[in-house]
Amino acid sequence: MNKKRGFEIAKGFESANINLPIRSTKNSAGYDIEAAEDCVVPAFKLGQKPVLVKTGLKAYMESDEVLILANRSSNPGKKGLVLANSIGIVDSDYYGNPDNDGHIMFAFYNLKDEDIEIKKGERIGQAMFQKYLVTDNDMAEGERTGGFGSTN
Repeated sequence: MNKKRGFEIAKGFESANINLPIRSTKNSAGYDIEAAEDCVVPAFKLGQKPVLVKTGLKAYMESDEVLILANRSSNPGKKGLVLANSIGIVDSDYYGNPDNDGHIMFAFYNLKDEDIEIKKGERIGQAMFQKYLVTDNDMAEGERTGGFGSTN
């Protein structure tokens, strides 16, 4: 079978009982993503960095595809959790990179006054595979050499 797109367990999480993402209904656009371990997202303070919530997952896809990470619609209202970058972009060449094997993480801020605990196995977001287009004069030839945030 020729692999086109899908999810796998990232290195270091093979024994962590990670669930591969599924779609909840036949018409769902996104695959539900769970937290790989318990963590705390502290109440927001000016100047703090977002908390990277581990998923224990990596995703493979065709070279003209991208994986879009989106927050759960209930997270901001119920838990005060917002994605630091509004959406996450996982490029096809992020898969298997030498820094972190392509491990997918969600970057959260907590807008509530109290710390928010995320439990292992709790759904934290959604992921959608999409094709993308390039311009006529596109001449990108760079090669990925690292993981999260490595392309500046």
